[in-house]
Parts: sequence; C-alpha cells; structure tokens
Amino acid sequence: MARSRKRLGEILVKAGVINASQAEQAIKIAQGAGKRMGDALVEAGFAKDTDVAKALASQFGMEFLDLTTPGMSDKVDLTLIPDELIRKHGVLPLEKSNGKLKLIMHDPMDLELMDMLRFRLSVEVEPKLASKTQIREFIEGGLKSQPRMVGADESLVTGSIDRSIDRSVDKSMDRSIDVAREDAPVVKLVDRILNEAVNMRASDIHIEPMADRVRLRYRIDGVCMERDNLPKRMQNAILSRCKLMSSMNIAEKRVPQDGRIKLQVGDGNIDFRVSACPAYHGESVVLRILRPESARVGLNNLGLEEADLNTFNRIIRRPNGIFLVTGPTGSGKTTTLYSALDVLNRPDRKIITAEDPVEYNFDGINQCQVRESIGLSFTAILRSMLRQAPNVILVGEIRDREVAEIAIQAALTGHLVFSTLHTNDAPSAITRLIDMGIKPFLVASSIQAILAQRLVRILCDSCKALDDDPDPKHLHLVNLPRDQAAGKVYKAVGCGKCNNAGYMGRRAIFELMQMNTTIRDLAFHKAPSGKIRHAAIAAGMKQLVDDGRAKILSGRTTPEEIARVAQVEESFADAS
Repeated sequence: MARSRKRLGEILVKAGVINASQAEQAIKIAQGAGKRMGDALVEAGFAKDTDVAKALASQFGMEFLDLTTPGMSDKVDLTLIPDELIRKHGVLPLEKSNGKLKLIMHDPMDLELMDMLRFRLSVEVEPKLASKTQIREFIEGGLKSQPRMVGADESLVTGSIDRSIDRSVDKSMDRSIDVAREDAPVVKLVDRILNEAVNMRASDIHIEPMADRVRLRYRIDGVCMERDNLPKRMQNAILSRCKLMSSMNIAEKRVPQDGRIKLQVGDGNIDFRVSACPAYHGESVVLRILRPESARVGLNNLGLEEADLNTFNRIIRRPNGIFLVTGPTGSGKTTTLYSALDVLNRPDRKIITAEDPVEYNFDGINQCQVRESIGLSFTAILRSMLRQAPNVILVGEIRDREVAEIAIQAALTGHLVFSTLHTNDAPSAITRLIDMGIKPFLVASSIQAILAQRLVRILCDSCKALDDDPDPKHLHLVNLPRDQAAGKVYKAVGCGKCNNAGYMGRRAIFELMQMNTTIRDLAFHKAPSGKIRHAAIAAGMKQLVDDGRAKILSGRTTPEEIARVAQVEESFADAS
C-alpha cells in the first residue's frame, strides 16, 4: 500500500516553525481566499517563505537549495535557457547533461510548467526547490550581471521585443506601430516565427487569438503542437504584419481573405499560403508552408508496397481513363498525383492542370488557377483545356456533377485524367459519383483505378525501441495477433532530434482498387460500396489497415498510429 504524503502544516509544526493553532488559522485563510497553504502562512507572517520551501521539498522528496549559500551563484548558468522563460516563470537553470536539465523552481506542483519546458527545450526536467523570494532576488541581480541565452533557441517573444512592443503599442496596435518597417519588433517576431516553423518541419502555422492571449501552434507531421502564448496586446500588430506580407487588405477584418508569401529561408525559397478567417476574439490566421521538394518525393518514396507500386505504374501509363485519389484534406492526395505527373512529364506529352489553388509550379506542365470571381471555374477551364489537345489532364478536385461529367467525357475521348475525391475509401468513390448524378454506365466504363490513402507518422530512427508489451486494444484495432506482433512491434520513445515526439516524418498507407469486369458490373447496377469492397478484396485489394499492418511489422510505425489514422472499423465490417 502506498505511503500517504505528509501535509505541509504537519511538517512545519514538527519542525517547530509554527504551532498547531497557527496551522489551523492558515488552513482557514487558505480555504477562504482560495490560496495555497504555504502562501497563506507567509502572508499571515507565521512562517518565512524559505521555511515553506524547505517543508515543500521534504513533502515531495525533492532537494532544497539555499541560494544565499556562498558559491551558489557560480552554479547557476543563465545561458542554458532563454531570458524570457527565466523572467516569466521564475526558474533558474543549474546544469544540462545527457538530455536532462536541472532546474530551480519554487512550486513543486506546477506540472504544466514542467511539461511546457520539456517541449520548448527538448529536455527532461529535474526540478530542485528554492524559496520564491530568493529566486526573484537572484533573477533581478543575476540577469544584469551574467550572460544570457540568445540565438536560434531564444524564445519567440524575448524580453527586448516585449519591452519594445510595450513602448510602441501601449495604446493601440493599429494606430501606433508601423508593421511594414523592417526594424520594427513585430517584423522581427513574425520573421522568426516563419523561420522557426520551417526549420522545425512544420506544415502549418496557426495564429489563434484567444480571450487573454494569442495562441501559436505548429502542425508537425500532421499533429498540432502548441509553441507559445503571445501577449494579447501584440495581436493586432502580428495579424496586420501577416496580412501585409501576403498582400491582403489589412483594414478588412469582417470577411475571410487569402494571400501568399514567398520568403527565403536558409538556402531555399519557401511559399506560404495564408488564410485569414474572422473569429470571436479576432482573425484566425493559418499559414500553410509549401515546400517545392515535398511534391517531388518520387513514386518509390510514397510508401507503396512493391505489388501496388507496379500496378500504379501500369495504370498511369495508360492512354485514357480516370485515375482517382481519395482521402480527407491533408492526406497527401496532391503529392501522389504530382509524383505521377512528374513521371509522365516528358517532351512528347502535353499536360494541363486545373487547380484551386496552384500550390506547386512544375516546368513543362500547363497549370491553370481557378478564379471563381471572374468566372474561371473548374468547368470553364476543363472545357477550354480540351481544345488544347492535351494527353494528360489533372483536375484538382471533382466537386460537383458538371465537373465530373466533363472529366468522364475527357476520359472517354482519349485523355488520361487524374483527379481527387473526398471519400473515406476507394469503393465509396464509385457510389459517390453515382450519387452526384453521373450515369452508372459512364462511371463503370471511364474509371481505371481508385487509390485511397492516409498519412501516418514514421518512427524516429534515432530513438525507436522494441515494444515488449504492446497495447492489446491497438493490436485488436489493426487486427494484429499478439503472437505475430512479438518482437516486431516498435514504440515511440522521443529524443532531441524528433522534439521528443518519437516520430520523424510521414508516409502514406494505401488502398488501391483496380477496376475489373466484376466491379464494373456492380457499378453499372448501382451496388452498395460494401459489395464493391468484397469484390475488390477478392480481386486482391489490400485495405488501408492491411497496408498499415505491413508498415507496423516492418518497424516503420506503431499500432497506435495506424489505429488513429486508418478507418479500422472497415476491416471488421466484412466479417459481419
């Protein structure tokens, strides 16, 4: 049975710092004012905060440090963490070794602070305790005399930027700061955010106004991670700077706007697709980071297993027909189609695309941007491009019946058509087109193959480890027997290289359904997607979860990740 922790008042009474009566009074004060026992004791004058800190160290089994001890100032190294973290959270770094940072703090129960520091600094935190007063006095004196951390790891909102913003935007951001001036603090801050997000391999930057702060998040490998909380008073300046850089109207805050930023980061040029959407506490801004190399990963690096890759290569070299890629937003559909176009992009072929928006530019491909405001819709572009005598057509997305009909007519008149559709799996694409109003015989005769896909995080090679006891629930969800998983399933651990996430990069899992006589007949007779799925599996189609299971057994990802991403319930529907 676990030993119960002693109460703070009991420890102080036993040490002779306070008596039982004072302990009872402090408890009443704390309960009435909603304060902690230690704060109530100090405010009432019953104990010094040093005595309370010693008692807390005893209570939580932690080491207490007296900062007034001779030589103690030489042990504190303020260069280990940014100035802003030291001031804001009242912490003092001691030393860092083997990925662990010894840190002096005054509140042993502030677990949220320790979690935040682990993420921000990519280290494990080993806390030591000191009194709040001593820490504050040390910071006030130490930050003036000791060197401080600067450079790439410095916090986004440093003390100097914060103080400059205070002076220049104390009353109204919109009126008193020049967001276009290159030496303005907000300009440096936004540039630092963009550069850091690119260097951290983020795909999106989310700047989200809240009631009392501006939340900054990065999406890394498909998962949003909170990076910082910026002061509320900086909100208007930050948003205006982002809108100005992306050529938006900074005075318009009532309607959504879209823009684009081109910025040099390191040795490469990076495009940011910017979206501003009015929200309750201010405009929410999302910057999508577009890296040219991400669209040219190559077919061999997409993650297709050898059999599916060979089928894929055969299909995209056919002279006509429709090849559909399905999946939710952010599942890598565009990357897959661009990889196919990259293979087909030869001088003897004419390729035209209709996209909304054009995310990546390719030499040798005629790319058309949809502009609904001037009547340049998918339909208008498609009708025009058919008069251009193309060999290959890419339609960014089949959204309605009219676009679907033109794409199908193009496929039936000798063109190879690539496009995307928002469905959960490959068989559902057929029923979706029929539901749009496309005649079943046109669907059955025009489609060559449908590829469904999802992106899953890949384990970090630097820290992944064998999982001796994988979670039975996740094994069940991916239909992986325990005896088959033994010695082959890995788990995410986390290290400095992967920002303690345990994952580094993403690959796709696929479900490739090739049309055959049976599936065409089912489509012609408007069969439900369940029957089409049965026929596809009988013809050799691997489901998403099957492909995911293969990647688990090869040590590339985890059962948790496949269960999170794949539509695992489909694998059990066939048995019912």
